[in-house]
Amino acid sequence: MARMIRIFDTTLRDGEQSPGASMNLEEKLIVAKQLARLNVDIIEAGFAYSSPGDFEAIRRIAQEVEGPIICSLARARPEDVDRAWEALRGAPKIRIHTFISTSDIHLKHQFRLTRDQARERAVEMVQRARGYVEDVEFSPMDATRSDPKYLYEVLEAVITAGATTVNIPDTVGYAAPQEFGMLIRGIRENVSNIKQAIISVHCHNDLGVAVGNSLAAIGAGQVECTINGIGERAGNASLEEIVMGLRTRKDFYGADTQIQTEEILKSSRLVSNITGMVVQPNKAIVGANAFSHASGIHQDGLLKEKTTYEIMRPESIGLGKSTLVMGKLSGRHAFRQRLEELGYKMTDEELNKAFERFKRLADQKKEVYEEDLEVIISEELQTIPETYRLKSLHVESGTDTVPTAQIELEIDGKSSRQVGKGDGPVDAAYRTIAVMTETKSTLLTYVVKAITGGTDAQGEVMVKVEEGAKTVTGHGSDTDIIVASAKAYLNALNKLAYWKSRKDEKISYKEA
Repeated sequence: MARMIRIFDTTLRDGEQSPGASMNLEEKLIVAKQLARLNVDIIEAGFAYSSPGDFEAIRRIAQEVEGPIICSLARARPEDVDRAWEALRGAPKIRIHTFISTSDIHLKHQFRLTRDQARERAVEMVQRARGYVEDVEFSPMDATRSDPKYLYEVLEAVITAGATTVNIPDTVGYAAPQEFGMLIRGIRENVSNIKQAIISVHCHNDLGVAVGNSLAAIGAGQVECTINGIGERAGNASLEEIVMGLRTRKDFYGADTQIQTEEILKSSRLVSNITGMVVQPNKAIVGANAFSHASGIHQDGLLKEKTTYEIMRPESIGLGKSTLVMGKLSGRHAFRQRLEELGYKMTDEELNKAFERFKRLADQKKEVYEEDLEVIISEELQTIPETYRLKSLHVESGTDTVPTAQIELEIDGKSSRQVGKGDGPVDAAYRTIAVMTETKSTLLTYVVKAITGGTDAQGEVMVKVEEGAKTVTGHGSDTDIIVASAKAYLNALNKLAYWKSRKDEKISYKEA
């Protein structure tokens, strides 16, 4: 029988440290509820001390999300541990995760502590956390660049102090798989009380081996990872790759997880849509090409026997094959049924709003594909208040015409019209919107992609906008790419307006 490995998802904490990937409270709740459907064991919901926004997100998730253990990160400081407890207090399944570095390079240059001082502080903060909760995790940050003997001493001390999980982070993605596997074996053999705690691993992807390191250390009982592998710098170990690696090669690893793998693709797309971090087409498991076959030899073999070139079934990650063609003649019942097949349970009000969007799109396209429906649903689930709403857009452009945009917006409930010019139709629209909204932001990125094939394809636009220290992403989709562009820009400006209204600037602190 396969050993069960705990999945500790840190998309909402370490994943959110990806530049531009910050999420608001409602977005975090949406992701957390999807992680619960995915059946992760632990959700690291944030870093309670870092900001009022993170504190409130942790509190709401701990109170409202059923199933997983909800965890808050805390530096090895009394105020951090206390704040984590305040955010988690009263919830049924909670954990405090505290950390301090153990590598000499960090202790000397960042923390300015001796080894003895760091070990003493680690013990004190684990004891403090145990005074609040039964479930305490400790991480020796930069473990892979630490002196192993000192690392063993610290782990033994914190387990004695009450740590129930000890997490070994490859904080800067320094280790090689064989080396990291040896480190975990060394911990198991040299820490006398290690059986009193669960060993966890947390690997970063700076050298592209985060998943390889995690799988090489699968003698551990817990793996820390993120959806799509997002996270600090080059990211974290990818949840979907670890889970499907264990599930597909159970014969080799002798281990598995409790993850509901059919929820993987939906989780990936949700996180991508909310953060604006596009999944590369050749990304393992969830990339657009992961289950595509172009070679004639491959196609021939696949038609004769799927296992010739598919080691996993696409259905196993939620990539279902639809035989129900959705178009303008489809009714509400068929629409609801198709959404349920994709795994979406919606209220009547949500369904009505989504169905109206679907009908408008179906009038413009011969066929509405699964990807179109995913975009409709992901946009309807967004709960950012609409300070600015597009009412109408008319653009003139051509070889002998100065591109001109005539735009009508609803701004805080009041209608406003403006005409403006630009170097192209999108530039004209964006310059006009910028004047109307009086934004001081800067457009950093503009990306267009076709969601589906054909000349009637729905286009999706992603923009990244910066104002001061805040960077946000905006999404918009339409068969008219100029309209999609305007929607994406307004979506980003609405996010900026939302963040400014909250006045919630996060403390920047890089941790394990």
